[in-house]
Amino acid sequence: MPAHLKKLRAARLGPVDVLHVGSAGLRSRPVRVVLSALGIAIGIATMIAVVGISSSSKAQLMEELDELGTNMLVASPGEALFSGEKVVLPRDAAGRVSRVEGVRSVGATGDLDRSVRRSEKIPEDETGGISVKAATEGLLEVLRGEMAHGTWFNAANSRYPSLVLGHVAAQRLGITEPGTQVWLDDRYFTVIGILDPLPLAPEIERSALAGWDAAKSELAFDGRPTSVYERSTDASVRDVRGLLAASIDPENPRNVQVTDPSSALQAKAATEGAFSTLLLGLGGIALLVGGVGVANTMIISVLERRHEIGLRRSMGATKGQIRIQFVTESLMLSGLGGLAGTALGAAATAAYATSGGLPWVIPLWAVTGGFAATLAIGTVAGLYPAVRASRLSPTLALHAG
Repeated sequence: MPAHLKKLRAARLGPVDVLHVGSAGLRSRPVRVVLSALGIAIGIATMIAVVGISSSSKAQLMEELDELGTNMLVASPGEALFSGEKVVLPRDAAGRVSRVEGVRSVGATGDLDRSVRRSEKIPEDETGGISVKAATEGLLEVLRGEMAHGTWFNAANSRYPSLVLGHVAAQRLGITEPGTQVWLDDRYFTVIGILDPLPLAPEIERSALAGWDAAKSELAFDGRPTSVYERSTDASVRDVRGLLAASIDPENPRNVQVTDPSSALQAKAATEGAFSTLLLGLGGIALLVGGVGVANTMIISVLERRHEIGLRRSMGATKGQIRIQFVTESLMLSGLGGLAGTALGAAATAAYATSGGLPWVIPLWAVTGGFAATLAIGTVAGLYPAVRASRLSPTLALHAG
């Protein structure tokens, strides 16, 4: 076949050429680009921030669990088999627990039917919900607690009328420093220490603790523990839990209730982010709305650039090249919104984590998944305008221009 009769072929567009023609529409209409990308950015920012805040909160809970440990169990009196029957633990319950294989440390508290007040001038019924408990010297170690101020009980001070306050009890009594005296059982007791918060023992946080020996001599304590706390090795927690009740009360194990204080934190960590599903859905809706905005922008762009499309077609551009041009433009528009949204979501997460003292955590899957979603939406949003542009007749397009 003669050379002049050979079918002409359109030149292929390289990657640089595709990016150049795809970005031409964005460069010529910057304000419209910003407004169109804003919807995508808001959707992605919402999704990144929701996942990031949820992950940061969960990371804090996991750090707290690692620090507090999940190997503490509490034994307390169970429910009475017959109505009106009072269930009590034996006086040597703590000693029996300490002999269970795998148990490392043991502490105990005993409830006292007493009320503590700031002074004798405060009415008896205004206690602020502060309970009084006897506490053994080993309790602080078992709870892994720390003293905010002052000192814990030892062999010397636990025999005298002294108290250690949980941090909530100290706040309710208005006490910030050791050495203050409070009114208990018609006499003054000296506060020798204030505890830091104890997430695994909220009942201790709201209590005023007296030494075990002082409670017996000064407050008529019968020596029966109400709660026995124990720490075991991580590997033996399950075995110890199965033995505690029978070890404390071999005749009636059902009289002993064994609980795991860390289970509440574990459940909270497991369910962290459940409410975030709703917010993720709202972010997804915002993202879809942003995609509709991108599609609308691209349709308007096609209508406004018919002359350009006709000119390119008349100069040999194929329908496929026109489609690639507008799909690329849609992808770049969505990609810009995705990048801006990711940055905004990360900044919002960082601000929340910093203000709340949380670790800053944004899962990689959230970033990659969110950005992939923007590209997918950009592709879908650009398909119809791209096909419509490629079907324009060069003659009619030039005539319309």
